[in-house]
Amino acid sequence: MPRLSEVIAALDALWPPSRAEQWDAVGTVCGEPDAEVTRVLFAVDPVQEIADEAVDLGADLIVTHHPLYLRGTTTVEAGTFKGRVVHTLIKNDIALHVAHTNADTADPGVSDALAGALDLRITGPLVPDPTDPAGRRGLGRICELDRPETLREFAARCAAWLPPTAQGIRVAGDPDAMIHRVAVSGGSGDSLFAEVRAAGVDAFVTADLRHHPVSEAREQSPLALVDAAHWATEWPWCEQAAAQLDAISERHGWGLRTHVSRTVTDPWTAHAPSVVSSTPSSISGAPN
Repeated sequence: MPRLSEVIAALDALWPPSRAEQWDAVGTVCGEPDAEVTRVLFAVDPVQEIADEAVDLGADLIVTHHPLYLRGTTTVEAGTFKGRVVHTLIKNDIALHVAHTNADTADPGVSDALAGALDLRITGPLVPDPTDPAGRRGLGRICELDRPETLREFAARCAAWLPPTAQGIRVAGDPDAMIHRVAVSGGSGDSLFAEVRAAGVDAFVTADLRHHPVSEAREQSPLALVDAAHWATEWPWCEQAAAQLDAISERHGWGLRTHVSRTVTDPWTAHAPSVVSSTPSSISGAPN
């Protein structure tokens, strides 16, 4: 079986840490370099549920998309929730490795997996990486549908094919507008509105859209917006990443067993739909 250092080297070749944003915290959080690795668990979030799942599975390594300590820390005391995760991992000889913004812009990366989950044909990156001579790396992807759909139909596609969450899918735009070209960006994407408008697409699929950026975007163009849960837009990457490591394992004869966590770690747990009313005055507490 391979050593952890060998597996990490393979993961770093897929998602070089040097391509992460300066503010990011990627790489190996804990783990013994000479320890053998037999099972690897892929997940979006390095939370306690995932650590416990790795223990039950007998995993030697967890690979997550989100960092555990994004803003640094001065303690791993077990009374804190992140410290408890670290203690659980070390006590059970489980390593943790993070691929975040370096996986976002990879080829293939997080947005490739999102496009694949929605059965979209990728034509190129939304924000190309200027250091990539092939022009394939970068943030987000520009895609096309095989045949145009109404926004209503396209939103239903997103709701059906992305992992279910309490939020579901929020939509801004004319439900009957026709959608053919689409931009996608896994995770928070409302900082990319200028690039999305410049791409001339009909719709943008992303997560964590905020009121004011959405309001301004809708005023500036007829662009349709499809807002899914952050976790749901990034979870498809776990399956893609596991398949990539499977291919490496087969090539080297490692015999690794990879697993993708189906645990929903989206923080939102329930959704109460609003009661549709004809006038704002019928909202509870509003003046007549």
